[in-house]
Amino acid sequence: MQKPKGTYDVYGELGRKTICILNLARTLMDKYNYEYFRTPIFEPSELFHRGVGETTDIVTKETYDFVDRGKRNMTLRPEGTAGIVRSYLENKFYASPVQPVKAWYYGPMYRYEQPQAGRFREFYQFGVEVFGSFDPAIDAEVISIPVNLYKMLGLKNIKVRINSLGDTETRLKYREVLMNYFRPHLNELCDDCKARFEKNPLRILDCKVDHNLEIMKNAPKILDYLSENSRKHFNEVLEILDTMEIEYVVDPEIVRGLDYYTDTVFEVTAESSKLGSQNTLCAGGRYNNLVKTIGGVDTPGVGFALGMERLISVLETEGINLNTDQHLDIYVIPMDENYKKNAISLTQLLRLNGFSADTDYMNKNLKSNFKQADRFNSEFIIIIGENEIKNNELTVKNNKTREEFKVKIDEIISFLDERIEEHEESICE
Repeated sequence: MQKPKGTYDVYGELGRKTICILNLARTLMDKYNYEYFRTPIFEPSELFHRGVGETTDIVTKETYDFVDRGKRNMTLRPEGTAGIVRSYLENKFYASPVQPVKAWYYGPMYRYEQPQAGRFREFYQFGVEVFGSFDPAIDAEVISIPVNLYKMLGLKNIKVRINSLGDTETRLKYREVLMNYFRPHLNELCDDCKARFEKNPLRILDCKVDHNLEIMKNAPKILDYLSENSRKHFNEVLEILDTMEIEYVVDPEIVRGLDYYTDTVFEVTAESSKLGSQNTLCAGGRYNNLVKTIGGVDTPGVGFALGMERLISVLETEGINLNTDQHLDIYVIPMDENYKKNAISLTQLLRLNGFSADTDYMNKNLKSNFKQADRFNSEFIIIIGENEIKNNELTVKNNKTREEFKVKIDEIISFLDERIEEHEESICE
């Protein structure tokens, strides 16, 4: 048996890198006061058709659709935003006294596309969504989250590429301008773009097949057609980014591949010669019409998502080493099988008091257990045998300095507390 095409296993060093990044992201979300959301991996197909958009490549070509045993049309989620919006509505967060509602999520997404370097059919995204605020400052806050995360991970030359797609008034005006522009050139466009022409001509600008054509490069820019409200909103976002000292470039070519975006759209890149064109780290924007499209009342929203696979690949390319060394606070060694239960009991006590601890489950001899402690990079070793039980004490060895101590069993926690600084106070706190 082998894993399906376009998927991969996570273990060892890759697993430790993933957990390291997730822990950092979780800590950052606490600092920003965002709440964790988790939604189902599969939802009714209509949610993604209405939310992501009927004209997107995701819906037309890439979704994993199936009919369940109740004859319902279901889809494995291809992105995170639509599910969070559904949860926001179903759980009536719009009625919460705490506004705006600020959410973060992490989990697997599924798209049936051709696997390639850094692109999989099952992939993991970390993202945030904010509902209820029109304030340009929340756009800037959302943009600052990935910027700060990347800087904390050690990436250099982080830059925001930003554009505005305008409001409904802008989009209607720009739609007509684009249709008039592309109509004489339809025979030069790919079949997908010909289909997009009537349904959503803005999507033509996001085409990966035709993007190098001269007619694409000379297409009218949406920034020239922004309504007064959209222009004011966009300018305020830029001014706040200036205040936050976040470097950005206004890039009219950023359109985004999802139908629900309005006003602010952005990408965050790492400017590096090693990355070349594969330097986009995340993307997002504002979606003021999405909640209404899915069945709610008019509610503004803004968010972003980043791919874990791309992020880890970029960190490796840039030679950034995360702190993923395997480390154990204490390794407990029973002298023989007669003291195995004592070792297990002590290991349980240590874990419940916030220490990382392990013990021997392979009935190794003393020499082999010392080697095992070294493999785990254990800071301390505790030995339990006949003398220890008789004297109601433990033999404790510092595995780095080789110092040895005799410690009363009921004093072991306070003894270790003084010598191991970085551990949780209690597993239950």
